[in-house]
Amino acid sequence: MITLTEKASEKVKEIASTEGLDGQGLRLRVIGGGCSGFSYDLYFEDTPTDMDETFESFGVKLYCDPLSAQYLEGTEVDYVEGLQGSGFKFNNPNVKGTCGCGSSFSA
Repeated sequence: MITLTEKASEKVKEIASTEGLDGQGLRLRVIGGGCSGFSYDLYFEDTPTDMDETFESFGVKLYCDPLSAQYLEGTEVDYVEGLQGSGFKFNNPNVKGTCGCGSSFSA
């Protein structure tokens, strides 16, 4: 299962409202690339595919393809704000290592 924190879900809803994307779900996926091999990708999407795993967290629909789901199982997505910027942070228990810049991971 993949979840959002309450703060992340509020930010997703805020972005969706601002961009005119109310009612769409959030697709979470893992893509190849980056220093350590994999990186995360998030974007809004109307409907899931027949193959997708679907979740709901704090009223936000989440869509994940089967390949990404194996890397994201148990992941919690948070929204953080700090001196070095703000953004979504993946707390993924499957990560074995990350790169120095923090934008990619190995599993």
